[in-house]
Amino acid sequence: MTTIALATPSDRTRVIGSLVPAFTADPVLRWLFPDDATYPVHAAKFFGRLFDKRVHRDSIWIADGGNSAAIWEPPSDGTPIPELELDVPADVKARVDAYDHTVHALLPATPYWYLGVLGTHPDHHGRRLGHALMAEGLERAAADGVPAILETATEGNVGMYERAGWEVIASATDPLPFWVLRQDHGL
Repeated sequence: MTTIALATPSDRTRVIGSLVPAFTADPVLRWLFPDDATYPVHAAKFFGRLFDKRVHRDSIWIADGGNSAAIWEPPSDGTPIPELELDVPADVKARVDAYDHTVHALLPATPYWYLGVLGTHPDHHGRRLGHALMAEGLERAAADGVPAILETATEGNVGMYERAGWEVIASATDPLPFWVLRQDHGL
């Protein structure tokens, strides 16, 4: 039986330990951090910073103690969200900023829940943990009466998300191909 819980600060190490290997072949993460030798360090900093920004907003769900994690961003309350500050080399920071800028230019101007990260440790694939975690955020979005938004650069994931009720609303090819999807869950 899968156990779903909201993450707490004590889950940080386990979540990062699942997400880093989960994204080793992800087009965005490998574009951001292309060097095999430094990928684990930079990806851990990246996921750690995302975790730290959102863990106190009750918007990170974990399955089975962190074997899978969904890092959601709740709708903005009007407070500006600080940039993702990372202690990484300038070229890495430039890629992170470029991708972030391109994605944000395609996101809706109206409130939404944003699924920024959904990943499962490779040792736990095939158990539908990610789908269970996605459902938690979709329930919160529905309760708030707003859509859910995500982006993916993995073309094969587009069909999987569409089968789960998401619809492509935008796409881009620069700095790399990616798709923005929306789910209205009956709104």
